[in-house]
Amino acid sequence: MLNFVLCDDNEQVLNRFCVILKNIFTKHDYEAQIAFKSTNAIDILNYVKDNHTDVLLLDINLKSNITGIDLAKQVRKYNKSLYVIFTTGHLEYAMLAYKVKTFDYLAKPITQERLEETIIRLYDDITNSPKNYISLGNRTLIDQDEIQYIKRDGMKLVFYTPTQEYQTYSSFNKIMNNLPQNFVRCHKSYIANINNITNVESKTNTISFGDEAKCFIGPKYKNEFLEVFNYGNNTKHVDRSNHT
Repeated sequence: MLNFVLCDDNEQVLNRFCVILKNIFTKHDYEAQIAFKSTNAIDILNYVKDNHTDVLLLDINLKSNITGIDLAKQVRKYNKSLYVIFTTGHLEYAMLAYKVKTFDYLAKPITQERLEETIIRLYDDITNSPKNYISLGNRTLIDQDEIQYIKRDGMKLVFYTPTQEYQTYSSFNKIMNNLPQNFVRCHKSYIANINNITNVESKTNTISFGDEAKCFIGPKYKNEFLEVFNYGNNTKHVDRSNHT
């Protein structure tokens, strides 16, 4: 799921962008949502600081003491990988916009066709670039950092995140080579993202994540999993208090 955040000083324009984007998401069956929108730059900055954001659609002239370019510079301090798409009616700002790693620059008034072209290119770029996304092949993109664990369920794989479950027909053998090293096989039916583990209980062979989600460790994989987990995660907690 891609999270879009929108900022424009004109609320009518902001609402129109929301309608257009939702139409594009529906038309192309994109797994995306408008996670937050505001006419206030500080509200946008505070949201991006505390919430996962993939795409920022941002007006340059916000008619305040902070410009869209200033806001983008601040946002980059907290999220260096998000896509920034600038909008403006002032063409003289175009060159300045590209100084903050801009994906695209849209001159107002913006049509659905022009915005749709940009969103299609954005999805193609995400799908074909070595960023932290997994493509399920049906316009669904999952941020690897959000995945807690992957479960094998018959012919399907289920990707568990704090907010949603994603299913696809595949196998561990097909995906393992495409996963980063922090994804470790811990059971015949589970692969865990060790970066998101909050606790490992050795006696019950249970792995816990931040939102009370759990998966399990199989005897065959236990020693290797604990070795990898302990080596790369010195700040994590392994509960051996009851282990015999």
